[in-house]
Amino acid sequence: MLPIVGIGAGLVSALLFTVVITGSPLALLLSYVAPLPVFIAALGWNHRAGLVAVAAGTIAVTVVLKLSLGLAFAIGAALPAWWIAYLALLARTDETGTSEWYPLGRLLVWIAAVATLVTVGGALAISTDFETYRRVMTHGLQLLFSGGEGISPVVRLPPGVDAGELAAQLALLVPVAAGASFVPMIVANLWLAAKAVQLSGRLPRPWPFIPATRLPTVAVAWLVGGILLSFVGGFVGLAGAALAGALIAAFGLSGLAAVHDLSRGKAWRSPTLFALYLALVIMLVTVFPFLALLGIADALIDLRRRKPPASPAA
Repeated sequence: MLPIVGIGAGLVSALLFTVVITGSPLALLLSYVAPLPVFIAALGWNHRAGLVAVAAGTIAVTVVLKLSLGLAFAIGAALPAWWIAYLALLARTDETGTSEWYPLGRLLVWIAAVATLVTVGGALAISTDFETYRRVMTHGLQLLFSGGEGISPVVRLPPGVDAGELAAQLALLVPVAAGASFVPMIVANLWLAAKAVQLSGRLPRPWPFIPATRLPTVAVAWLVGGILLSFVGGFVGLAGAALAGALIAAFGLSGLAAVHDLSRGKAWRSPTLFALYLALVIMLVTVFPFLALLGIADALIDLRRRKPPASPAA
């Protein structure tokens, strides 16, 4: 049963991954959920089924397309899903027989690390020479702004703004944006897979209280390290920028969890959450950094530490 489930999940995942070559918006959306079948196999049938799914999907993409795309599928979608699912089901039992499951905060740090590796791997797939990679990214962004090569400009720039200079500046931010965007994508796939497996009754781990998610303090040190590395240059600097972007996204999600947790039982909970999510939809780039700052503060000083109840009066 386990190999059949793994092979089936791998083939479905490979199909979702390869439809992106059609270039349609729907195909792009489907490619975002390519890790989902691997997640479901690993969470519902254990990590060995996930490994079978990784192997089956990689072989299928390699045979149908080519080896480089097979490796891209394995590194960018399948292996990250297997590893995160494996960590999510890790548990240890104390002397009383109580199981302690892998903390969600540490799992979120691992998701940021995986997002960093995927970003760096994608950059190396473009070119192993950093200057060539930067030229390719700059040229691609310039096509978005000014058009060319049969492509109409996607973004209209104000008069006086040079498309080449703007593209060169924004190319430096691509690793940050890529690292940050992979984190919510992986989190969304993990949540969807876990919810589907839970509804089927196959999820070994009890459903956790997600608003309690809080990143460990060491994640702040990793964020500072990533920011410092981003000034080094080359692929080392790219890795630092990707790590910083991924951790900022992770801290933002932790900050959002903190808002949910701190507002429990408060009269202002519903209007606050409604306003927050509306602001995220309208002004994501403006609001999300404040959530990240909240997540960083929570990691450093534990904003959610509950005060002990007051002693009853004599």
